[in-house]
Amino acid sequence: MKQLTVESFEWQVPAEFNFARDVIDALGKSDAARPGLVFLDAAKNRTSFSFGEISAISQRYAGAFSELGIKKGDRVIVLLPKIPGWLFSMLALDRIGAVVIPCWEQLRAKDLLFRATHSEARAIVAHVSNAAEVDLMRAEAKLLDRFAILGGERANWTALEPMVESARPETGVKTLPSELAYIVYTSGTTKDPKGVVHDHAYTFAKRMQAAFWLDAKPEDLVWCTAGTGWAKSLWNVLLGPWSCGSTIVLHEGAFIPEERMDLLRDLGVTVLCQAPTEYRLEAKLERLGERWKLPKLRHCVSAGEPLNPEVIVRWREAFGLSILDGYGQTENSLLVANLPGMEVRPGSMGKPTPGHTIGVIDENGNELEPGEVGDIAVRTTPPPPTLFKGYYKNEEETSRSYRGDWYLTGDRAQLDDDGYFWFVGRADDVISSAGYRIGPFEVESALLEHPAVAESAVVGSPDTERGNVVKAFIVLRPGHEPTKELARELQEHCKRVTAPYKYPREIEFIAELPKTRSGKIRRVELRQAELRKKGATAASGYV
Repeated sequence: MKQLTVESFEWQVPAEFNFARDVIDALGKSDAARPGLVFLDAAKNRTSFSFGEISAISQRYAGAFSELGIKKGDRVIVLLPKIPGWLFSMLALDRIGAVVIPCWEQLRAKDLLFRATHSEARAIVAHVSNAAEVDLMRAEAKLLDRFAILGGERANWTALEPMVESARPETGVKTLPSELAYIVYTSGTTKDPKGVVHDHAYTFAKRMQAAFWLDAKPEDLVWCTAGTGWAKSLWNVLLGPWSCGSTIVLHEGAFIPEERMDLLRDLGVTVLCQAPTEYRLEAKLERLGERWKLPKLRHCVSAGEPLNPEVIVRWREAFGLSILDGYGQTENSLLVANLPGMEVRPGSMGKPTPGHTIGVIDENGNELEPGEVGDIAVRTTPPPPTLFKGYYKNEEETSRSYRGDWYLTGDRAQLDDDGYFWFVGRADDVISSAGYRIGPFEVESALLEHPAVAESAVVGSPDTERGNVVKAFIVLRPGHEPTKELARELQEHCKRVTAPYKYPREIEFIAELPKTRSGKIRRVELRQAELRKKGATAASGYV
């Protein structure tokens, strides 16, 4: 790809492309001694890896995976926390042409079993801290026959680190842009999670948003705080910044506002990508701009849900920087954004990003006039390389995502006279909370496993810090009383059955759920009731 400019941009996907070989190995040769990764463990111990080291280590990881019998086309689950081994594993699997299923480290056995079975995974790479959860489902995952572990040893697992030390380095195989690279699972709403399929052209195309929105440059130290199981970590931890030659930060520790600000200062981060909730909590810190001087920080972005205007103002007052919002999805890339140098209109999503034709369309696929509310859609003639190839083994759901020559995002908006997009709301029921996408169906299913629950409905309820929180409306079985103790018990039950971040932070016991004539739960009524009760403290959210 030639030098990227908004005015002259066009997709130039090469005939062959392998991210590990064509980006990382190239940097390993041209910038061998330059830092490519700064890692801080949970105790804030710092380790740096040069591009030369990243290239060499990931080649040895590739050799180790080959020794395990993993080959091109094999589906491999990666269940690792924010450690260098995650990056090395992702690069290594890319090298050998495996299809990676990145998973959030807190997923429970039930979540993992579905993903392993549905994706037809043959191998899994986990950490010693979560391998026990894998063991709970391995007997039912019939195709899984290779189990690699990082961070220690465990019975019936292959310790990966010793293999890496002695493995023969492998640079990788030829991968074509059209060959599969990832299956990334979304949150389910009324059905099971969907497997979003991306090819190697997608791994090439992530440099677009990194260059134009993230504004990453070779001299930058970029910190994207996203967790390893989410599409945003592919965007701005693994693929985007390195495509632009930047150094990245990876921090194993949990988010603590004061600590995050200390690290931004001490590391000298220049480009920051955080979830809206993180910005919100930091903005509440007293004397923000006085306590923390961030002279090296030059650019800040946010994605996951609309950022409150007061947070943007607070951040600008403290550091003189405007946080630029961006809109995209697991199924694609950054579609609409406020780009550097563009007039930012508070509350607006911004304008379409280079390489994408985005419209607001009606039910017939016709583009609407400014001021009219319709569906946000992506023109697919021709399809941009950022767009997914479909939902894995789900042709019906894939077909429903299209309307003529448009891909439907599932969100609604309106345009103004100058082409700015203004978000209206979600067309589905997925909850956006603190940067996580949470499917009501998954939480409802967990609740229904408890003997006290007859029915449940889960929605997002407005929250000033998290954008939305998960709220459950529950109809109890006879013989059970709606008490605070039972509410806490149900919350703990959800944490055990599904990933802890999905648990309902609010629970309301009701006599019956609103339903359609056909018996479907009308979550929209519950969401609207929450908006009336709390006020629109946060927009519906977007990814």
